[in-house]
Amino acid sequence: MGKTLIDIDEQLLADAAIAFGTKTKKDTVIAALKEGVMRKRRAIALARLAAMADEGDFDVLLDKENYRR
Repeated sequence: MGKTLIDIDEQLLADAAIAFGTKTKKDTVIAALKEGVMRKRRAIALARLAAMADEGDFDVLLDKENYRR
């Protein structure tokens, strides 16, 4: 793990610590970064699923006559 010197809004950091339930600045920053990455990954996955739905990839699930046969 590397060290990086950055300026951080102290109030925003304090608010994030409350939101994440973290005690240290380091833990708060790590929690926020992890949450940001996971949120972005979920958004990308959702967009991919929406594109698949638009292309009709799930239409077979709507066909109850032939589904799971």
